[in-house]
Amino acid sequence: MPGKIPRSLWLAYLGLVLTPLFWAGNAVVARSVVDTIPPLSLSFWRWVIALAILLPIGLPQVRRQWPLVVQHKWSMLALATFSVGAFNTLLYLSAVTTSALNITLINSTIPIMVALLAWLILGDRVRPPQALGIALALGGTLVIIGQGSLATFLQMEVQPGDLIMVAAVTCWGLFSVLLRRQAVPLTPIALLTVQVALGALVILPFYLVDLLLVSGGFSLDTRVIPPLLYVAIFPGILAYAFWNNGVLTVGPPKAAVFMYLTPVYGALLAGAFLGERLSLFHVGGGLLILVGLLLTTGILARRRREL
Repeated sequence: MPGKIPRSLWLAYLGLVLTPLFWAGNAVVARSVVDTIPPLSLSFWRWVIALAILLPIGLPQVRRQWPLVVQHKWSMLALATFSVGAFNTLLYLSAVTTSALNITLINSTIPIMVALLAWLILGDRVRPPQALGIALALGGTLVIIGQGSLATFLQMEVQPGDLIMVAAVTCWGLFSVLLRRQAVPLTPIALLTVQVALGALVILPFYLVDLLLVSGGFSLDTRVIPPLLYVAIFPGILAYAFWNNGVLTVGPPKAAVFMYLTPVYGALLAGAFLGERLSLFHVGGGLLILVGLLLTTGILARRRREL
């Protein structure tokens, strides 16, 4: 049927819709354990647990593809460093010295960062409908973050955590672009397994320094097990698998726009778990984000051609 969207493309978009949902949950969980689990401990043990879950399925595939792993070892190390090693670790660290509002605002610039780096590194062109979609989605995100008030932004002050979060956004942009440019020919599970293993090794020395000289770690009890399992499985394994597939299928700029869904999901989760009410600005911002996503992914253009 002419104009029919391939199943693989729909699955890629579905994964990209779920990824920011899992990451919004990650932010909610991280805030709830900020006084219980130090940031570096949360980051390190998250990936250790994720690796333990992945190994029974991923290790046999890694063994079969080991020559490819060795051949692309430096590409794999770069991908793991910018994603597993750096992004969430920096995000957790930024929360120590800046507000959740600032983190969300800075995090919403990821699509712009990815589009910029894709243009600089890959030579990708942003078409006018995509540019309009990015602008609308960014506008919707700012409406939600600012709660419909310009004064919210005018009163914000730059904190050390803001600069750390800018570094996190840059790392994620580099990872997304390099994931497409390097094109490591591993199966998805093998790629994710190696990515998580290398990323955990990157975090390890920083975690040990923090454990021995700064925070002293945390006590393992029934309170910390559920949040550790959540951040390992959903924003860890599933979100990274969906993101990898989405970037490879639709490209970095289109995939990055789905990051604008994070504050929408965050508002819904905050209402469900923290008792915050859904307001009119959430609805208006969500609609702008939805239209922006449709424009950027080209779904509206396809529908017009079909009609």
